[in-house]
Amino acid sequence: MLKVQNLHASTQEGIEILKGINLEIKPGEVHAIMGPNGAGKSTLSSVIAGKEEYEITEGDINFLGDSINEDAPEERAHKGIFLSFQYPVEIPGVSVTNFIKAAINETRKARGQEEMSAKDLLALVRQNAEKLNIKKDFLGRSLNEGFSGGEKKRNEIFQMLMLDPKLAILDETDSGLDIDALRIVADGVNSFKNEGNAVLLITHYQRLLDYIQPDFVHVLADGKIIKTGDKTLALELEAKGYDWLVN
Repeated sequence: MLKVQNLHASTQEGIEILKGINLEIKPGEVHAIMGPNGAGKSTLSSVIAGKEEYEITEGDINFLGDSINEDAPEERAHKGIFLSFQYPVEIPGVSVTNFIKAAINETRKARGQEEMSAKDLLALVRQNAEKLNIKKDFLGRSLNEGFSGGEKKRNEIFQMLMLDPKLAILDETDSGLDIDALRIVADGVNSFKNEGNAVLLITHYQRLLDYIQPDFVHVLADGKIIKTGDKTLALELEAKGYDWLVN
């Protein structure tokens, strides 16, 4: 599904952040990327999604059999890449429901499909809101305006369920969540997973992986993946930290 080969990327000021990333994610898999602050984890997710503040200087990102290096962020989204932002933006005056309606129909338009009917959209909203314990009044609020950290993260997972992407990249989706909110968000991610999609989790903490079982755990440090293992690697990192790998 996703194949990243020898990926190098820099900021617009020419500072190299990614220094040769190799990563392959197959359908049905969950990958977790962990690592110290400043390692390049969020940069990797941003570069895959096509954020324009970074420039690919070497290597390739292949998604569903095609290179997407030159694709704009919206083209990548229409092809099925979803990025949950670490710090979601507020959009006053645009409700959660209206935002997701516009996003779904823009993707359908790009794929040559008709707009989703109001009846079908409402049914899908109810179905996915129930999974995340989202109340009706929440759906009418302006997007992320006045939301708590937990509400923002829950809303991001709701958007993911509604858009049903092929690849969901979740950048520190556990940040700022209490244990109840973490469990609800994890349940939403687990309900999303199937053999036709994949999940890439960016996280600092092993606790998220108690609820979402990864197939692979990667350690990213200084712009490179320096170690790959299974869930036991996350437990080892929790016990030892990163110094034993980085130094």
